[in-house]
Amino acid sequence: MEALLSVDERGQMVLPKDVREKAGIRPGDKLALFTFEKEGGFCCMALVKAENLSTLVTTILKPLGGNVTGK
Repeated sequence: MEALLSVDERGQMVLPKDVREKAGIRPGDKLALFTFEKEGGFCCMALVKAENLSTLVTTILKPLGGNVTGK
């Protein structure tokens, strides 16, 4: 576990400073949220910096044999 987050009354969460620094997240950065289900119910979620999405998609799809580009 990297950190324990609290959700405020407006539904917002704050990433701790040490986590933001480790991930290189700066004010104004865009993050993509992915959610995962297991056995029909919500399991977990992951955040990916938007600038890394094309690399992530290529990494996931390339082993499937497609001709994937980051464009």
